[in-house]
Amino acid sequence: MKNRQVLPENASFETLSVRAGTVRSAEREHSEAMYLTSSFTYDSAAQAAAVFAGEEEGNVYSRYTNPGVRMFEERMMALEGAEEGCATGSGMAAIMGICMAHLKAGDHVVCSRSVFGTTVTLFAKILAQFNVSCTFVDLTDLDQWLDAMQPETKMLFLETPSNPLGDVADLEGIAEIAKAGDALFVVDNCFCTPALQQPLAWGADIVIHSATKFIDGQGRCMGGIALGSKELIQPMHLWQRAAGASLSPFNAWVLLKGLETLKLRMDAHCRNAQQLAWWLAEHPKVVDVHYCGLPHHPGAALARKQQQGYGGVLSFEVDGGRKAAWKVIDGVQVMSRTANLGDTRTTITHPASTTHCRLSDDDKQKAGIVEGLIRVAAGLENVEDLKADLERGLQEL
Repeated sequence: MKNRQVLPENASFETLSVRAGTVRSAEREHSEAMYLTSSFTYDSAAQAAAVFAGEEEGNVYSRYTNPGVRMFEERMMALEGAEEGCATGSGMAAIMGICMAHLKAGDHVVCSRSVFGTTVTLFAKILAQFNVSCTFVDLTDLDQWLDAMQPETKMLFLETPSNPLGDVADLEGIAEIAKAGDALFVVDNCFCTPALQQPLAWGADIVIHSATKFIDGQGRCMGGIALGSKELIQPMHLWQRAAGASLSPFNAWVLLKGLETLKLRMDAHCRNAQQLAWWLAEHPKVVDVHYCGLPHHPGAALARKQQQGYGGVLSFEVDGGRKAAWKVIDGVQVMSRTANLGDTRTTITHPASTTHCRLSDDDKQKAGIVEGLIRVAAGLENVEDLKADLERGLQEL
């Protein structure tokens, strides 16, 4: 690819967020171009054959080679400190791609039970159809991770901080367990993004993102990506070529635009979430607040060690179960009642009946998803307006 912008080796995170991976066409555009094409042409039949054979650099078909998608991959690689990346149509597609690239019938996975509900479904039901078994463990209990290891264990999977309780995993400790068992350690970094946490630096082998969330940052499109070494990500590229779980070139361009403001936005999300957490912790109608930026949170010390901020997502509990939680949610006027997160707009949802609704009652209990739990993903509105909005909802109790 021609006209690649070369950056200094010591370029900062903010500079990488704006410029890493930038490749300009012959037109020398300033903002990244969108390559909205399904296929690419060649000067000759011989050149086409060379590109298809991998003997000459070039693009073949946007299902698996597109310049805009590659720019997004390379920018994320720079931010996460990864050697290779593979972008997909969604975060779940990224998780599935890594599983299909590295698991086979008879293999075993150890997964935190404190993950996104659909991730639980993937490991417990979808992969089970292919004779891949999974043991779910407490995210923060290293002994459970160790005890769950089997000779067939090929992958350890978690997200940290967790959704929706904000539990924090000991990345170094779990990385040691994975290494000792010759298993891959995969981390979903959706809640923190590389602006706040780089799991590869703490021993993870692969990092997963739902770019739909904070990477885009404005709720505009879907996307996902897996990042790691060339050795580990290349098999996923081969799977994607056959499976077609591709990132749209238009969405890649949108995600590139989102990355330009990632650090600014994450700092603001963190500030608003921290202030809301402190305010809710003092509220007489709130039973408990789950946010790793609060001193009483069991993961606070680990979060300070591993993260450059506590994130934009918090949850809190009210007495009265589902009925009370729904009253609070229905009482807000500013916040968006939606299960998505990572938006400039603050969102509010009831995990037990939305994001984790497909879990059994027993699995919900084990994961701490009680009926009175409410999750808030702090956006970029004025925090006093957000406090007043939650107050409106809480006054319904």
